[in-house]
Amino acid sequence: MTVQDIRAFNRFYTNVIGALDYGRRLYAPYTLTEARVLYELAHSARTDAADLRAELHLDAGYLSRILNRFEKDGLIERGPSERDPRRSRITLTAPGREAAGLLDERARETVGALLATVPPEDRPRLAEAMRTVRTILGGDRAARPEAPQDVVLRDPGPGDLGWIVQRNGALYAAEFGWNTDYEGLVARIVADFAEDHDPHLERAWIAELEGRPVGCVMCVRDEAPGTARLRLLLVEPDARGLGIGDRLVTAVVDFTRGVGYRDLVLWTNDVLTAARGIYQRHGFVLVAEKPHRSFGKDLVGQDWRLDLRATPE
Repeated sequence: MTVQDIRAFNRFYTNVIGALDYGRRLYAPYTLTEARVLYELAHSARTDAADLRAELHLDAGYLSRILNRFEKDGLIERGPSERDPRRSRITLTAPGREAAGLLDERARETVGALLATVPPEDRPRLAEAMRTVRTILGGDRAARPEAPQDVVLRDPGPGDLGWIVQRNGALYAAEFGWNTDYEGLVARIVADFAEDHDPHLERAWIAELEGRPVGCVMCVRDEAPGTARLRLLLVEPDARGLGIGDRLVTAVVDFTRGVGYRDLVLWTNDVLTAARGIYQRHGFVLVAEKPHRSFGKDLVGQDWRLDLRATPE
């Protein structure tokens, strides 16, 4: 291989990416860098400005100008970092999430259109070639094991709600022997959310690792006034140990506090020990237990509650 080989590939690939980004005005009315900043903000439960600058390799002054524009447009809010009050924490507002969601949708559509030109039998070879380039040129970063910072949280895209139903049904059958009654329950929960939810008060999150979904959680309004309900927390077995469950629950807790709920509740079963440990770490308190026969098993159902007005430890 010669320098000219790499330069020829770079010109080709730059033309492809340029067509994706600008030929279809993917990032209008934002520049490519502004879109990258929005993407990072949308895919992290909490982001300090210093972390954002380091992740994107941006000049501090340039990033500051971008954030000033976003704040002026009502896309972000700034406040002191929880880890270090001297640092600035950036969070997306509801309009900011909508803008980021629109960009993500356009990106998926555009890349999907490009992929549609590749014959199905060639797609595995293309994916392997991409991984090879990343591994060889990425050095230690590409070769290292998956780490917590590799996981991003995002809003559901096309097909993700169906994935939530399918993975809940499959995993709980494999790990606990639950029958299809549970998958039916999940399907009803997801269908209700898809058909009628208030995006200002209800949300769902997908945890993504290396381009594939590996976890999920939902937050919906409860029947009790001022109360939200956490539902369908799930983490794929091969992605456990990266703190994904904690991040998903943190996202729900931060969201419910931010929109003004007073209480956050959930229902689970005593056999789900890992999930219960996460809830306890976040301050949930067990308020009731009741034996029941569901999903083909004898279980002990548990109701947990978090007082969102209490000061976080």
